Amino acid sequence: MNINYMNKGTVKFFNETKGFGFIKDANSGQEYFVHVTGLVDQVQESDEVVFELKEGRKGLNAVNVKRA
Repeated sequence: MNINYMNKGTVKFFNETKGFGFIKDANSGQEYFVHVTGLVDQVQESDEVVFELKEGRKGLNAVNVKRA
């Protein structure tokens, strides 16, 4: 069973045309890739969000992204 907890962060950048962006984790300062398919709510730059992490092809991706 996969146990995911919600991370808090801020949308650093999001390109609606290309459908992806990056979220900066509030605790670690780490940046995570987010694809439009991982969004629950529409987001834009500097939105406060909560998200889960899922292993992707190139490392961890933010998924289930919701505005906080």
